[in-house]
Amino acid sequence: MPFKTITKFGKKKKEIPEEFEEIMREEEIPGSIISVIKSRRSVRRYNKKPVDMKLLLEIFESIKYSPSVGNCQPWEFIIVRNPKMKEHLVEACYNQMWMLDAPVFIVACTNNKVAGAIYGERGLKLYGIQSVAAAIENILLAAEALGLSTCWVGAFSEIMVARFLECPGHVRPCAIITLGYSDVKPSAPDRQSMEDYVHIEKFGNSLIMEKIKRESKPTYMKFKG
Repeated sequence: MPFKTITKFGKKKKEIPEEFEEIMREEEIPGSIISVIKSRRSVRRYNKKPVDMKLLLEIFESIKYSPSVGNCQPWEFIIVRNPKMKEHLVEACYNQMWMLDAPVFIVACTNNKVAGAIYGERGLKLYGIQSVAAAIENILLAAEALGLSTCWVGAFSEIMVARFLECPGHVRPCAIITLGYSDVKPSAPDRQSMEDYVHIEKFGNSLIMEKIKRESKPTYMKFKG
């Protein structure tokens, strides 16, 4: 059986059967959510075209359809367009000056009162953050579908962001999303292949191992006696 060498991040990986690679090949579905997922990029260069509030509200409409633990929807989102406030937030983001080009910042927060009300410590430490992350992904994909560009920023001082935006103690900033129009679409970065992260039934039983085991099973001939 012919084999093909897989290269990841400049390093040679184990060879896999070309027949199996054919099965794993991703198919493009134009106009579908899959194509939007594949075309999304983290953009750090924006032009000066403003973003209409109607578009912003359309993007925020997508949040209500995000999954959340127990459907408790433990999130708060703050739209920031004021130039001075954006400067303060960039300072809190350790002076990532490229952010200032984006006309809109969206600050995503967890409402810990809601997240912890039913699920206690696990809600505070995990479920709330999971729920907000799912909502953020909806924002990124909705923006992409509407022709806008975004970048998910996670490096910042939570204390500074909370202070600048006057967040109460139970509202925790989790991410800042830059949003606007970009003239440049970054090229796709290296991505893992499915055989790098998909396991069958238990960890370590990768797609490749599953294929090898399936093909190595002995065949038995039946005899009439």
